[in-house]
Amino acid sequence: METADAIFEGFRPGVMERLGIGPEVCLARNDRIVFGRMTGWGQEGPLANAAGHDINYISLSGALAAFGRPGSPPVPPLNLIGDFGGGGMLLALGLVAALLESKESKKGQVVDAAMTDGSALLMTMIYSMQSSGMWKTTMGSNLLDGGSHFYDTYECKDGKFISIGSIEPQFYALLCQIAELDEKVFSKQMSRDLWPEQKEEIKKIFVKKTRDEWCELMEGQMFVLLQFWICLKLLNIRTTKNEKPLLILKGLFNLHLLLGFPGLNLK
Repeated sequence: METADAIFEGFRPGVMERLGIGPEVCLARNDRIVFGRMTGWGQEGPLANAAGHDINYISLSGALAAFGRPGSPPVPPLNLIGDFGGGGMLLALGLVAALLESKESKKGQVVDAAMTDGSALLMTMIYSMQSSGMWKTTMGSNLLDGGSHFYDTYECKDGKFISIGSIEPQFYALLCQIAELDEKVFSKQMSRDLWPEQKEEIKKIFVKKTRDEWCELMEGQMFVLLQFWICLKLLNIRTTKNEKPLLILKGLFNLHLLLGFPGLNLK
């Protein structure tokens, strides 16, 4: 304890105090230590001692309500938002900031993170757009939630999927060019009322070719690939059929570790 730079725990509120190693005790023994705390609901409040999981935390923060298709229940985005994004990542950021401050001031402090609070923080942009009338509360009706025809996933002829992310005008123009989209139907990119019709039309187009055939059409656009991975980000992390998966090339995944997951189609 006396030589530690930081300590962090993820128990329910009060557990560390009952064990005799709460923040006050630790800081008394080492006034430079950074004490990190992680809870689901926060240190105080009616739910402070309640059990919970990621899905519960992001329900309360409202984040879960943003994920799903029209007419269907909200779909949990794995446990990425509460546990990792709004929880672990924010705690880690707070710990690093506190350690840097402690190095200068010679004083420690408590870093308190809660997954409910953190997931609400991650929704700041969406809530801001809601308040300005730029985001509807109906799932699957907005720019970034699959509501637009140029930011969604589509099934190809071989049953595999591609994802489209052509928000900027120049990339939307490239999508229209390569997919040979009818200008009469697709010229008005940001007309929200037209999105459902445009989406139905684009579904019919992408199902005419296999995923690899679409990739071949994009191979001559490598300058765009470097800028934004084209408009086709492959769900099974391949770039083109003759290339190793992009995330392997970038060193983000170890090929030997991934061979145990046949669904990734890494061969």
